[in-house]
Amino acid sequence: MWRIAFFPLRPRSYSVWMDSIPKSAASVKKILCEAPVESVVKVSGTVISRPPGQENPKMPTGEIEIKVKTAELLNACKKLPFEIKDFVKKTEALRLQYRYLDLRSFQMQYNLRLRSQMVMKMREYLCNLHGFVDVETPTLFKRTPGGAKEFLVPSREPGKFYSLPQSPQQFKQLLMVGGLDRYFQVARCYRDEGSRPDRQPEFTQIDIEMSFVDQTGIQRLIEGLLQYSWPDDKDPVAIPFPSMTFAEALATYGTDKPDIRFGMKIVDISDVFRNTEIRFLRDVLAKPQGAIKAICVPEGAKYLRRQDVEYIREFAAHHYSQEVLPIFLNAKKNWSSPFAKFLMEGERLELTRLMGIREEDMVLIIAGEHEKACSLLGKLRLQCADLLEMRGVVLRDPALFSFLWVVDFPLFLTKEECPTELESAHHPFTAPHPSDIHLLHTEPEKVRGQHYDLVLNGNEVGGGSVRIHDAQLQRYILATLLKEDVKLLSHLLQALDYGAPPHGGIALGLDRLLCLITGAPSIRDVIAFPKSYRGHDLMSNAPDSVPLEELKPYHIQVSWPTDSGEETSSATPSKNLSS
Repeated sequence: MWRIAFFPLRPRSYSVWMDSIPKSAASVKKILCEAPVESVVKVSGTVISRPPGQENPKMPTGEIEIKVKTAELLNACKKLPFEIKDFVKKTEALRLQYRYLDLRSFQMQYNLRLRSQMVMKMREYLCNLHGFVDVETPTLFKRTPGGAKEFLVPSREPGKFYSLPQSPQQFKQLLMVGGLDRYFQVARCYRDEGSRPDRQPEFTQIDIEMSFVDQTGIQRLIEGLLQYSWPDDKDPVAIPFPSMTFAEALATYGTDKPDIRFGMKIVDISDVFRNTEIRFLRDVLAKPQGAIKAICVPEGAKYLRRQDVEYIREFAAHHYSQEVLPIFLNAKKNWSSPFAKFLMEGERLELTRLMGIREEDMVLIIAGEHEKACSLLGKLRLQCADLLEMRGVVLRDPALFSFLWVVDFPLFLTKEECPTELESAHHPFTAPHPSDIHLLHTEPEKVRGQHYDLVLNGNEVGGGSVRIHDAQLQRYILATLLKEDVKLLSHLLQALDYGAPPHGGIALGLDRLLCLITGAPSIRDVIAFPKSYRGHDLMSNAPDSVPLEELKPYHIQVSWPTDSGEETSSATPSKNLSS
């Protein structure tokens, strides 16, 4: 008798022993031995139990084997461009070029099957348990003011284009007007964001909208949804999730999406230096928004090297035009740094008390405008965490999933290119906080919005808001405050005038959520056929050129710059489209 281990069987990547092949069956042995790796083979025989003591409990098929009778090679596999094993290193470009082969790997199979299971549980929770209606919304729509840049799709009418929706935002609000008071969709969305390393031009949202709901109601629904659909092989999710205002998140963590798995919180130490003799600190505190902020890096004096500290200082100077003042407390409790020698004994004691400084800790101090100082320390907090973990210090447990609600965002932000004008912090349909409505006509920049983000381990995985359901208020915000052309949204404004109920919703980024749950290095590892970071499909070479005659019905002529700077026309793809 001859024994062979044959694996993996597709599509479920199970391994099965094939046993008891008669020595006389030379043709069967030849087929199985000579078939190239990843070939398709048809084997017929009898499934039997393994002999006692030879079972393998680690395999799904570990209790059986096949007593082979015949074998047939259905399709031989040519030489592979790479080995289909997770431990074999491959460039991402090669993986995307041969995506159909990369999908055979254990990790990609696990990621996509887990994605399917979670989506199925989400549908069950929303539709079967909570009465939501799954509604598909159009992909061909019109340009939306504000937000991300949208992809344009030409039509056969000269000069007119569709837009691919960056979200089903308007449609789900219109569904609320239409009486479908609980809407849900696994929605495909599109954003033309150019070359961004971990973004996709097309992505998937778990899109939800409800009538007669408030912020708390939406938060409890999402917590229950995630708890219900959470993978069985992960630690269960504890609810309710903690909540934090935008102002608290910025002041404590320097960001609106804080990673709360570790400390190193920002501390305001302005009071320590109210009566300081250090002149530049006094000058900072004399300014309207002046503050002195600090973080304590545990064992930073022990693990961080001189070049690490220099990198931190150069980063602050280059990106924020800000000076960072590092202080080190060595094992003998001696303070060291050029700045430390200017500190009075009382200032050292108070700083130690406020910051909880211990031996071999490092303190980073920044003096400047409140928001700028907090934002910089938020970046340095994450950089220091990366540096410490490179040295073997465990700060962020990859098996720990720390959800956080961030609420009370500003409704508007000032435009960077024109500080006298406003733009929506979330989107123009977000309702103002009831307590701040009186400020809309006098100090709109101080108005808070009913906007909430869901953060997981320092990544935004969801965002939503209570919407404006009053047409007059929506028109005022669009036309007067945001200076948008209300004609683009005339259909929505008209709908709100026909008895629109109060409503709100949220969208969860499915790709980002799965990426964090699986521990994948990129969202491309949880999408079956993703684009490269430049937005290209390396497998099919999309986007691609089209013949000139196919462009004529759309009244489009393609042109591109020549070496001389002039433009010529052709069907070759380019950056400039005219109709």
